[in-house]
Amino acid sequence: MNAIETFLSAKTFAVAGASARQHKYGNKVFRALLASGRETYPLNPVTEEIEGHRAYPRIADLPVVPESLSIITPPEVTRRVVAEAIEAGVKHLWMQPGAEDDEASESARNAGLTVIDDGACVLVLLARA
Repeated sequence: MNAIETFLSAKTFAVAGASARQHKYGNKVFRALLASGRETYPLNPVTEEIEGHRAYPRIADLPVVPESLSIITPPEVTRRVVAEAIEAGVKHLWMQPGAEDDEASESARNAGLTVIDDGACVLVLLARA
C-alpha cells in the first residue's frame, strides 16, 4: 500500500486548520473527508464548531487519537501541529499544498510517521475515489 492509500485507509481522521468558512480549503477538506464516510474531527484553536461538529484547539483535546491528520496551516504552524501529532501518536500526516515544512517533515519521518508532503491534494484524490 502506498502512502496515500495508507493515509486514506485509516479509521479516524483530523483536519488541522479546519475552517468554519466554506470557501476556505480547510473547510473543503473537512467536508470531503466527512462526505466520504470517514470519522473526522476538526482542529481549530479559535473556532468552537465547524459544519455542526465540535472543533478542538489541539490534537491532545480530541476524544480519540486520529490515525491520519490532514494539515492545512501555514508552515510555521505546521511545525507545532506536527510536534503535537508525534507526541499524541498520530501515524499518518498529509501536508496539503502550502502547509509543507521541511523541518516538520523530517521530524515526522524520524519519528516513524507516514508523511505525504509532495504537493498532492487530498481533495483531488477523494474526488477520484
